[in-house]
Amino acid sequence: MTRLTQGQVDEIIRKHEMLYSGRMGGARAVFSFCDLTGLNLGGRNLADADFTGAVLADCNLAGAKLDRAIFFCSDLRRANLGRAAMRRSDLRGACLRGAFMVGADLFEADLREGSIAEKDAKGNLRFLRHDLKPTEMQTVVLANANLEKARMTGVIAIQADFTDAVMRGCKLVRANLRQSKFVGANLEGADLSGADLKGANMKGAVLVNTNMTMAVTDDADMDGVLTNEPVGTSLESLPVPIEKLLDLHAQWVESNGSAGKPLDLTGVDLRPLKALASCRLTALKAPGAVFYGLDLTGINLQGAQLEGADLRACKLGGADLRGINLKYAKLNNVDLRDANLGPLLIAADRILPAQFYGSVIRYSDLRGADLLRTDFSTADLSYSNLIGTKLRGTDFTQTIMDTTLFAQGALRDAVACGCKGIVEP
Repeated sequence: MTRLTQGQVDEIIRKHEMLYSGRMGGARAVFSFCDLTGLNLGGRNLADADFTGAVLADCNLAGAKLDRAIFFCSDLRRANLGRAAMRRSDLRGACLRGAFMVGADLFEADLREGSIAEKDAKGNLRFLRHDLKPTEMQTVVLANANLEKARMTGVIAIQADFTDAVMRGCKLVRANLRQSKFVGANLEGADLSGADLKGANMKGAVLVNTNMTMAVTDDADMDGVLTNEPVGTSLESLPVPIEKLLDLHAQWVESNGSAGKPLDLTGVDLRPLKALASCRLTALKAPGAVFYGLDLTGINLQGAQLEGADLRACKLGGADLRGINLKYAKLNNVDLRDANLGPLLIAADRILPAQFYGSVIRYSDLRGADLLRTDFSTADLSYSNLIGTKLRGTDFTQTIMDTTLFAQGALRDAVACGCKGIVEP
């Protein structure tokens, strides 16, 4: 196995990036069976590069572009792959034990079993000795990783961390997931048939349309798991059809309360509606309601009372949420681009700010949103994107902002605009 220096790796990457930019003299990066232990490849463009059988232990690959790259039977132990782009990459038989992959994009990546074969003197194939045939992911940290439609059949991921990961349609057949952490993970439509989930922490995970046939869940924590079963009150159990209730509420809003009837959906599971885009639900009362995955694009929810509601994975782009109460709500992976989260004027001398006190808004997209006087105190905005937001008088007192994205200089400007509780990194 050839040991490469940092200088040699930089030159190979330089030529690879030249190839991708269409410049003369470029060449594809091939690191097959090379030793790159501890080297820095972070932030570089290595899409389609070949790392077959390479040793990348303790390497820095954070933020690297690795789409369609080949990591077949490679050693990535303790590597930093945070926010790396690895869409459709080949990780069959790779060792990811102890790797840090928070926010990595592994859409349709292949993490199935793998082994290496070569021809002997007689031309027959013989398999090389390799102790990593199933992809090995013990203690790997994949919090908020995008594993949608990833192929992980037979993977060994004991004590791995998949907190808040997006794993829709993921193939985890016969996977060894003992004592792994799936808190808040989205496993909608995933195949966990025959998987070993003994002792796993599935608290708050989404298991809608998930195949759990023959899965072992002994001693697993399934508290708050969202399945196909209705949570709280089902739409079918309402005394009046939901369509009629929505119509009455619209009349009540349009007539300023002189006609129709205000809508109370406290604790109701609204998932069967699929979409409420552009609906006028001003002053809706729905604390504890389940909106998971609904299309709420352009919805009007001014002054709505949604304390403790579940809006994970909802589309709220361009929504009018002035004065909304979303205290202690679940808002992971929500699209809030260009939404209006400013205050609601309810009298000449009184305004009602939008409330997100204590809510969980991890990995959400708030680009372009208006956050005038919005209260995010004690909320968790970790890994969310706030680039281009309007920060004027926003309250970030004791807000958790681990790796939250802001435009350059935005926090300094926000302080100048009267935002509270901001501590610049």
